[in-house]
Amino acid sequence: MNGTLFQQILDPANRADPYPLYAEMRRTPVSRQDDGSYVVSTHAELYRLLHDPRISSEDLPDPPLFRWTGHPLSDLFVRPVRSRITARHRPFIFRDPPDHDLLRRQVMREFAPARVRAMHRKAEQLTHALLDGLRDRTDLDLVDDFSYPLPVTVICELLGVPREDEPRFQGWATQLATALEPDRRTDRENAGRTEEAFTAISDYLRGLIKEKRQAPQDDLLSGLATGHDGERMNDHDLVATAVLLLVAGHETTVNLITNGVLTLLRFPEHLERLRREPAIAPRLIEELLRYEPPVHYRTRLARADIAIGGTTIPEGAPVVLLLASGSRDPLRFADPDRFDPDRANNQHFGFGGSLHYCVGAPLARIEAEVALVALAQRLRAPRLLADPPPYRPGASLRGPRHLLLAIDAVAPGVSAELAA
Repeated sequence: MNGTLFQQILDPANRADPYPLYAEMRRTPVSRQDDGSYVVSTHAELYRLLHDPRISSEDLPDPPLFRWTGHPLSDLFVRPVRSRITARHRPFIFRDPPDHDLLRRQVMREFAPARVRAMHRKAEQLTHALLDGLRDRTDLDLVDDFSYPLPVTVICELLGVPREDEPRFQGWATQLATALEPDRRTDRENAGRTEEAFTAISDYLRGLIKEKRQAPQDDLLSGLATGHDGERMNDHDLVATAVLLLVAGHETTVNLITNGVLTLLRFPEHLERLRREPAIAPRLIEELLRYEPPVHYRTRLARADIAIGGTTIPEGAPVVLLLASGSRDPLRFADPDRFDPDRANNQHFGFGGSLHYCVGAPLARIEAEVALVALAQRLRAPRLLADPPPYRPGASLRGPRHLLLAIDAVAPGVSAELAA
């Protein structure tokens, strides 16, 4: 039975509520799928594997060395060389130590606490400006009107990417997110579109990096481009890192904010409590990360035979870490299907874990806290127009594509004070 459950999880028809399927998966903590991959679904086993050096993040398939497009010079020479370079210099979430550690250290140096804290005020300004723009509305699409423009503007500000260029990279980012979906990876047409999107966004960022080196600014991309103390990424790793930060820096936060609003509207007593007691926001967000996380699974590769959960994952087997299932494991969390912002010892997998714990987690928490408090306090009588809402196609980065709301009004905000 379990051999087919993961295919059901990948089916868009089950996107609105995959949690009953996760509960079935947990009956067999580590289950072999029909394609030879192994899905890990329980908290204890996920925790072990996240800290196991025998599990590799270098699991992306190599791009095809030949793909006929009708341009012989490009197809036979340019594309194969570029594909080899791309495969060697992938974003660091798809790399193992020591390469991963070196690249992550350089990113974390630029993601300094002071720089991230400084984004708190910027996030507040942007949040209230967006809500001010909705003052005449009695209905809205939370995704298009708020939870997409907020994080994309924040990450552009942090990186030093012109916000007006967002229409150029939105489609590229959407396509690149399919690299997290196992079934999309094996689709040759989709792989070709992903390669084209990566090439396009890389060319865009390569031009921007050149500008940063010529005239550095006080932004994260300038810091990475110029380096520190004689340590600087090579150009291929720098471009791959810039792609990762730009795409992951907003895609997951869109889901976190949207899933948060959806959950609060389903549990209005918690929405009202947040409105009255904004100090509960940090705890509430941790529970959201457990209960409705923005990322549901990540894929890995076994570098050796691994005995775990009553089975042995053989060397070379693909592994799916079903993180969202582990965060609802009743062996780890009491009453796991209950949304409880007062939950103690909330060791969820909402931001992954171990070496690959999300580098942008502090920024995402800031954005979510600012956004959810402001929405709770300024939206008057918000209610869902469709429940469940329509979801994005992906099962890994899971969140509503649209979240249609009716409201009585948007209350006045504090934009003028924040701008002062």
